[in-house]
Amino acid sequence: MLFVTISNMDKKEEMLMQNIKEFYSEGNSAFDRGSFNTATSLYFKALAVLADWIILKKEGFIPKNHTDRFRILEQKFPEIYDLLDKDFPAYQDSYSLSLDKDTAKVLKDDFKKIAQKVGF
Repeated sequence: MLFVTISNMDKKEEMLMQNIKEFYSEGNSAFDRGSFNTATSLYFKALAVLADWIILKKEGFIPKNHTDRFRILEQKFPEIYDLLDKDFPAYQDSYSLSLDKDTAKVLKDDFKKIAQKVGF
């Protein structure tokens, strides 16, 4: 009988991949409904978890919070850091301001750019 063991890292990677897909898909649904605050928030979450997925694959761990994520990205993945740093204010604004379609589209496009670049 053949037993296949899935490592803890593989489980974490799979969990992150599912979360990325869910946030992006739900972001698209919100975007299509015209719920641009929700779409912006979900696209940023998809971006942040994509960054975590990249860090897990390259560094072997998942950052604990936004601060750790940004520090690691700034040091080791500056292109991704620049993108997330640029988009973070829109994510924060999504809690208290009314955002428009263009803002949501920027985050959607930024997600697609990074996802394509890293082969997600």
